[in-house]
Amino acid sequence: MIRIRGRALPHGEHVDLCADGDRWTTGPVPNADLVAEGWLLPGLVDAHTHPGAEAPGDRLDHGVLRDHLRQHVDAGVTVIRAPGLADEPPPWFGVDPETPRAWHAGPWLAQHGQFFDGWGRRADHAELPSIAAAQAARTGWAKVIGDWRSNGEPVPLDVMTAVVEAVHAVGGRVAVHTQQAAGGEVAVLAGADSVEHGMSMDPGLLARMAEQGTALTPTLSVMRQSLPEVRSRPDSPAKRWYVRGARAHPHLVAAAAEAGVRVLAGTDSVPHGRILDEVRALAGAGMRPHDALAAASWDARAYLGLPGLEPGAPADAVVYAEDPRTDLDQLAHPIAVILRGRPVRVRRTG
Repeated sequence: MIRIRGRALPHGEHVDLCADGDRWTTGPVPNADLVAEGWLLPGLVDAHTHPGAEAPGDRLDHGVLRDHLRQHVDAGVTVIRAPGLADEPPPWFGVDPETPRAWHAGPWLAQHGQFFDGWGRRADHAELPSIAAAQAARTGWAKVIGDWRSNGEPVPLDVMTAVVEAVHAVGGRVAVHTQQAAGGEVAVLAGADSVEHGMSMDPGLLARMAEQGTALTPTLSVMRQSLPEVRSRPDSPAKRWYVRGARAHPHLVAAAAEAGVRVLAGTDSVPHGRILDEVRALAGAGMRPHDALAAASWDARAYLGLPGLEPGAPADAVVYAEDPRTDLDQLAHPIAVILRGRPVRVRRTG
């Protein structure tokens, strides 16, 4: 039995929690070991990551998958959402005691002639709704490549609407990759549950996203990181498209937060375990540090149906010496990472 105590975010109230298996309790637990005390978060979340393959097109490798997931845990990530994997994952994915809880959408679903060779499943428009619904019935999510790069035709609105309706009918959710204005509009008008990337999207759609509950996972840090390299390339329509969209992306993120859109932190990057980079990028775009941290913790967990640091909640937590909202660099130095009621990482102090 373990115990943690301190100020729990988001509200900063003092809590004293014990892990009774994989659930937090405030009741007395005899002989519970005080693992850490400080500032407590209910575990970090990477809402857009694709573990298990080193490069686009690679096969899913179970050893690589474990390594990637351990990198997440080292960074304090106790929950991931993988909107697209190189293949269906092994049975231990998401339940192994030393790796994060996981939500996933299986392989990506794409139109013919689009997406990375060797990854995903290509489908005709007529079969896309039923394929997406079958995937979501198995795993809770389906991921559709709504558009591809600068010139790929987006999935038509009537098809995407049928996909969303079919997935919702089986109790699932739809994530849509989009980096074009046209594809972003299709995703929002179709009622997708989350827009992944959202580069070049019309800010005029943000009010509708907020109203219908469509989340935005902007993967801002990886775009910002790639921008200098893209700028160094020879001039082309594709280069101008990417530079224009990536430069405007921080403004879109800030506007989304202001409009009440739920923003989720996702890294979409290798090496894994770089959630701090995304939180920094969200704050740098103009989100309050409190909200940027929420996008990678309690709000993202709520989006996935997980309560925070309260009795009966899953026993995940990350403990820091200081309030990470006033110093985001604290995220790089957790005192302890608790996953499923077990201390998987502990840094002894004093």
